[in-house]
Amino acid sequence: MPEKELTLRIGRREFTREAVIALLSAATITIADCGGGGSSNPSPSPSPTPTPTPGDVTGTVSANHGHTAVVTAAQITAANAVTLDIRGTASHPHTVELSAAEVGMIGNRQTVAKTSSNDDGHMHTVTFN
Repeated sequence: MPEKELTLRIGRREFTREAVIALLSAATITIADCGGGGSSNPSPSPSPTPTPTPGDVTGTVSANHGHTAVVTAAQITAANAVTLDIRGTASHPHTVELSAAEVGMIGNRQTVAKTSSNDDGHMHTVTFN
């Protein structure tokens, strides 16, 4: 009798649960792309990627797939708290909240790392320096 091949498929929820267990077990998981849909809510069109101008500070987005994080020179000068929309060319949004103190640190080119909102089942770390 021929052997039967066993195929295991897991959904996003099961993957997330296993990833958390692995992280808590000190294992390292790198996700290069959040990939396919599964969302029943259609995403609006991506917001245009801002064109940095002199004085703007662009952040580095972990596990990036089209997101863009920019604190503008005007935001730095105003020195107020801001909420950044980091959608860029990605198919889903994320936001990053920065306090007035963090905006000032970014303007002084100090390192600030923040976790984005959890959208489309994942988050990103945005680092400004």
